[in-house]
Amino acid sequence: MRKSHPVRRAVLAGAATVSGIVLLLSLKPASDPGAGPAAGGAAPPVAAQSPQGGRGAGAGTLTGDAAQTQYGPVQVRVTVSEGRVTGAEAVQAPRGGQSDRITADAVPRLNRAAVTAGTADIDAVSGATYTSAGYRKSLQSALDKAAAAAGPAGQESSGSGSGEGGRGAGGAGQGTQVLTGDAAQTQYGPVQVRVTVSGGRITGAEALQAPRGGRSDQVTADAVPRLNRAAVTAGTADIDAVSGATYTSAGYKQSLQSALDRAGG
Repeated sequence: MRKSHPVRRAVLAGAATVSGIVLLLSLKPASDPGAGPAAGGAAPPVAAQSPQGGRGAGAGTLTGDAAQTQYGPVQVRVTVSEGRVTGAEAVQAPRGGQSDRITADAVPRLNRAAVTAGTADIDAVSGATYTSAGYRKSLQSALDKAAAAAGPAGQESSGSGSGEGGRGAGGAGQGTQVLTGDAAQTQYGPVQVRVTVSGGRITGAEALQAPRGGRSDQVTADAVPRLNRAAVTAGTADIDAVSGATYTSAGYKQSLQSALDRAGG
């Protein structure tokens, strides 16, 4: 029996060792630590924050719950655009007797205060404590509804009716404007209207001045809220006069048209 030559055995052993090393090297990439971070980096951490961007960006007209007071209910409707209060009006307020005068004096001041403050944290009008308290309560209710309705940023700017929206408002684009018309002189006193125009549409209207004193207080308290609603609904100054308030209605429409002409300018 022939013995293997020592040199030959050494060559064979060396070849086996080299083969083993090559095999180990070919398996090493599968356990590369760099593969872990590559898989984990696929999820950007800011993705979960994107819905928060729409906070306070709601838009629309919202009516608060009616607040009961000692002299009758108070209910407020607000217009919100880009998270800001751009218009406010009392849909209901105390009526009859001395309440007519108090309502005619207090409500326009409360409306202006709501727009200026942008919250329900507004001062009570002197002499109208109950009306002011009811106004603030209903206003807060409306603002709560606006906050609940606010969605992701830009959600409110759906294009429905955008072309028609400029009718009477000068096609004022997508911005928000607050415009005050000229004071229109009437037989019973001046009437002056301020409107909020957003996206070419009237989203709010209020009378800054209206006839006061005697029977005019009652006429104003009845007619002005109806004229405000008509202006928003129609989107133009082509609105019907309120029965029993012919002069006030005519002055309102004149001042409203003046405000809308500025929106177009």
